[in-house]
Amino acid sequence: MQLRPKKPRIKLCPAEYTVMRRTVLVRDGWHCQDCRSANNLQVHHLKSRSQLGNDIMDNLITLCASCHGKRHGR
Repeated sequence: MQLRPKKPRIKLCPAEYTVMRRTVLVRDGWHCQDCRSANNLQVHHLKSRSQLGNDIMDNLITLCASCHGKRHGR
């Protein structure tokens, strides 16, 4: 049995993440992708960092604070 080599997680430095965050907000039209609100926007990792989720466009989505909390079970 041959094991696949581990891929390192893509984790951006704070300055790069700030640029990525803004890019995600623009891509999503500055609206929550669950309720379409334009207030209190946050960027959410679909696969969390604790589960080795990457800081890449395909893993990020714009949510308002309320919907973000719901995604985290709050």
